[in-house]
Amino acid sequence: MTPELDAWRTRLAALAAAVAQADAGASDGAHDANHLERVWRNARALLPDHPHADALTVLAACYLHDLVNVPKNDPRRSRASRLSAELARRELAALAFPPAKLDGVAHAIEAHSFSAAIPATTIEAQIVQDADRLDGLGAVGLARMFYIAGRMGSALAHGADPLAAARPLDDRAYALDHVPAKLALLPGMMQTAAGRRVAERRLALLEDFRSAFADEWAGGATAAPE
Repeated sequence: MTPELDAWRTRLAALAAAVAQADAGASDGAHDANHLERVWRNARALLPDHPHADALTVLAACYLHDLVNVPKNDPRRSRASRLSAELARRELAALAFPPAKLDGVAHAIEAHSFSAAIPATTIEAQIVQDADRLDGLGAVGLARMFYIAGRMGSALAHGADPLAAARPLDDRAYALDHVPAKLALLPGMMQTAAGRRVAERRLALLEDFRSAFADEWAGGATAAPE
């Protein structure tokens, strides 16, 4: 990372922390400072495949994409990324961020959201979207899934049909349903080839977990004998 990027990373992390502290009621361990760091690390891993992408735009969007944090079950959820983009634009202008990059940062923030369904039309927005979605997969994604489900008051799984073999999926009611209802879709929605490869590996972990969970949920009745 260049000295300029490193300096901006420090400033952006401080800005995100200050906004989060001012809105203490929105505290969320699944969308905290560690999440922002992980999204940036994911993005850094994708950037070498796209040398024409503007790294500073990606960096700013990674750290500021969740400035306005709305719970998953809040009716305003689909507007959260737009609100974050508007706030990020104002805060970055106050920090003398390069004006020519503000539109690109705002678009990347708006388009990162699954629920907003805004197409990512720039490579920077595509990288940020992939980087954020990768954090919803794999072991960390699994932990975040159950953390969020707990905050929403969801059950772990349906008592009699944890794999939804004979019922509609309902990931608001049952945490385990979130794997096929949303997370299994993410690899096919990845914008970059590298993001897709990582997403497929991480999804495999979730699907293995889901199968093992269902087996234990049923008392291990389907486990192979020793």
